[in-house]
Amino acid sequence: MTKLTDRAIKSAKPAASIKKLSDGHGLTIVIHANGSKYWVYRYRFLGKEKTLALGIYPEVGLAEARLKLAEARKLVANGQDPSEVRKSSKRQAMIGAENSFEMIAREWMDAKAAGWVPRYAGYLRRRMENDLFPKLGTRPIKDITAPEVLSVLRVIEQRGALDLANRALQYCGQVFMYAIATGRADRNPAADLRGALKTPVKKHFAHLKATELPEFVKRVMAYDGHPQTKLAVSLLMLTFVRTTELRGAKWDEFDLDKAEWRIPAERMKMRRDHIVPLSRQAKAAFKELQRLNGSWQYVFPNPHNTFKCMSENAVLFALYRMGYHSRATGHGFRHTASTVLNESRLFASDVIERQLAHVHSDKVRGVYNHAEYLPERRKMMQWWADYLDKVGIRQKRPR
Repeated sequence: MTKLTDRAIKSAKPAASIKKLSDGHGLTIVIHANGSKYWVYRYRFLGKEKTLALGIYPEVGLAEARLKLAEARKLVANGQDPSEVRKSSKRQAMIGAENSFEMIAREWMDAKAAGWVPRYAGYLRRRMENDLFPKLGTRPIKDITAPEVLSVLRVIEQRGALDLANRALQYCGQVFMYAIATGRADRNPAADLRGALKTPVKKHFAHLKATELPEFVKRVMAYDGHPQTKLAVSLLMLTFVRTTELRGAKWDEFDLDKAEWRIPAERMKMRRDHIVPLSRQAKAAFKELQRLNGSWQYVFPNPHNTFKCMSENAVLFALYRMGYHSRATGHGFRHTASTVLNESRLFASDVIERQLAHVHSDKVRGVYNHAEYLPERRKMMQWWADYLDKVGIRQKRPR
């Protein structure tokens, strides 16, 4: 039998019916009436005549078609049906796509999102999309190895983002554990990487020492910026909540008659309700804000769009203007309050930690009671406000 040539295939003209040209060993090119040309392998398996498509000409040329033929014939010789092997490969590819790292990671994030603050959920999703999915996303999760994960983390580490690299390792570990729990992986390769990354130097938010409070209070009282920003700085000191919790405060969270601020779980970092007992000084500040902003939803509305809360930079820029660039942050007041309260030895550490909305890691104590130690916390918050009074803070009507 004469072997086909590229020239013969190119020059072959379609006929009224299907036309077939053979290259031997079952390799045939089928020419349809519309001129399209397809490679087909005709073979017998277990006594049955079968065909296997090998591609479209000219995308698959003669040389490549012969290579595909050789692979298929080798399978037949080894007792395997090429058509079934191909179907199995397609099924495995589909399973691999469904069980890829990205698919499972997104499923895990969706499952956990209800328990996360939206800002954290968005941050985590961006970190996955920017740092992990480009290299690991399409990989079947059960095939990913520890060295493969490490190579991705090393790229983050080389940027100098040591803390981020360590957090990315934690994210990977949680995704692998979710895959194991849902029957799509057998082990967690991230667990093999403990100690493999550089340890970041833990940095605390810039904060004031107790000895620096008198001068700071003096500058707060002299601050001539926006009245609500001045009150926000004072209230961060008085309540030592997180900046995001203060900025997003809404009037329906307050019972000023009972001197209580109840922050709902969806606004808290740990997604747990939190009560802030209000000292006389804090209550007076919120009364002043009610006079200024009581007609709006937010206690601290954005001056440019009152349907949104105050910008996250408002407090930070105010601190800059007061001369505290890199010396103090809104979040740093939590550290200052914690230090002073602990050093006073007047309040149990559990009382302080609960008011800071820190959740004990011991699972035996995992049932969270947002009102726990509330009488003690009321006394502590009033003591703290009085302490700030002693170093010079007074809540006055802004001019």
